[in-house]
Amino acid sequence: MSDVQRESMEYDVVIVGGGPAGLSAAIRLKQLDENLEVVLLEKGSEVGAHILSGAVLDPCGLDALIPDWKEKGAPLNTPVKEDNFYMMGEAGQVRIPNFPMPPLMNNHGNYIVSMANVCRWMAEQAEALGVEIFPGMACSEVIYGENGEVRGVVAGEFGKEADGSQGPGYEPGMELLGKYVFLAEGVRGSLSKEVIAKYDLQAGKEPQKFGIGMKEIWEIDPAKHKEGTVTHTMGWPLNSNAGGGSFIYHIENNQVYVGFVVHLNYQNPHLYPYMEFQRFKHHPMVAKLLEGGKRVAYGARAISEGGYQSMCKMVAPGVALLGCSVGMVNVPRIKGNHNAMLSGKAAAEAAYEAIKAERQGDELSDYETEVRTGAIGQDLKKVRNVKPMWSKWGLTASLAMGGLDMWTNTLGFSLFGTMSHGKNDAESTGSAAAHKPIDYPKPDGKLSFDRLTNVSFSFTNHEESQPAHLKLSDENIPISVNLRQFDEPAQRYCPAGVYEVVSEEGKEPKFVVNFQNCVHCKTCDIKDPSQNITWTVPQGGDGPNYPNM
Repeated sequence: MSDVQRESMEYDVVIVGGGPAGLSAAIRLKQLDENLEVVLLEKGSEVGAHILSGAVLDPCGLDALIPDWKEKGAPLNTPVKEDNFYMMGEAGQVRIPNFPMPPLMNNHGNYIVSMANVCRWMAEQAEALGVEIFPGMACSEVIYGENGEVRGVVAGEFGKEADGSQGPGYEPGMELLGKYVFLAEGVRGSLSKEVIAKYDLQAGKEPQKFGIGMKEIWEIDPAKHKEGTVTHTMGWPLNSNAGGGSFIYHIENNQVYVGFVVHLNYQNPHLYPYMEFQRFKHHPMVAKLLEGGKRVAYGARAISEGGYQSMCKMVAPGVALLGCSVGMVNVPRIKGNHNAMLSGKAAAEAAYEAIKAERQGDELSDYETEVRTGAIGQDLKKVRNVKPMWSKWGLTASLAMGGLDMWTNTLGFSLFGTMSHGKNDAESTGSAAAHKPIDYPKPDGKLSFDRLTNVSFSFTNHEESQPAHLKLSDENIPISVNLRQFDEPAQRYCPAGVYEVVSEEGKEPKFVVNFQNCVHCKTCDIKDPSQNITWTVPQGGDGPNYPNM
């Protein structure tokens, strides 16, 4: 902990993160005991500002938390009416029939939603119950107690200069202390990463795996719009270069969410995930849909993909990790919000029982037990082998074997046991010399766009005088190691153009970090082959400001 003097405030539970997991925890705590003091801290300028989400939501989490959500006006307005799966080739596509797919892949009863708006609505429910919500409050430090337990967080520190010194308008922030602290930061949160390392919570588990998900919101010709239609694709343009696929969701108001996911365990360092996304939109099926429309928003975010066997231990003294801080995405379903909500509910119930028993600062083991053996564990255990199969055997074989495994798991057993993931995503990166460069077509400005133009549609803003929130452990490694061995893949894996290698005649190449462009996807923290980049929080409110739509 730093030697800066700060005021402190005491709560029963301190929650970091205003996504579905953190909000669910806050709501459930106040449902159980209206007198509990609960605070929720959100780094975005408002709840939902950092969530550009075209999602298909399984409402089971909301059903468990707020059974009368329909009567209370939850923004679940677009039920899924049609489910399509395609295997893509460069010039065409083949539809995969729905009937041989395991029942868990059926989207009947689910909704196409903006999770940003769902979270805004959940924040209203939480505040109505008495939860204190502080947006624009980035949490920059963990506070530890005398016995090594997590005691609280530092939030709201502003006004540092670029060199880290205190500027004339410096505000030290506050210490928010609690009997328990919930970290619901989403994928690869900086405090969660620190806590996982400090308490060795990943010990005995498979390494966590990730994907980079990029999304655009389009307004399209009403004649082409089919509200309630869900489309997923696999194959082209990635083919054998990487795992991944796309989604296209038709929501109301003639809008579609167009998304593309690239698994970050790809080997070829020349791969350019953002340009794979842009190339995908020129497929005849996709181009026909989007032509004549306009893109209105863009964003990107890492996705946890390790599943059941990669979930770290979720509790340590005084702290619990929720939702994607642990990794609760069901990869074949491309859904994690329902599990995030259920995890927040479970953590709240465990904390309530502990506080009622006059405990504090210990491990909420009942929370972990519920996650692993309850609805979340059952959901993830059935699909635990899909991701490692894809990584080891490729797309075609994994479709057949993964489908078989999901079917047998539905019946209560697996022919494959629990498969391992092997290397983490950084270690999976191969040398530049061993892989061929990939020639990407130039964006046309109509269907495809350059990165910096698209970043402007994320409405990202960072105060430029603050310290860079992207930290290099060794400033020499990008050029001396990564450029020589891997052609410095940060130039390509970042979906926001943050990292550049600038070469001038007669001078050594220079690695430049344009942190102002950062959309907080955290891919660099995951994929850098030297693990030399650490993503930390900037000042509260900085980052993307995704539109309320």
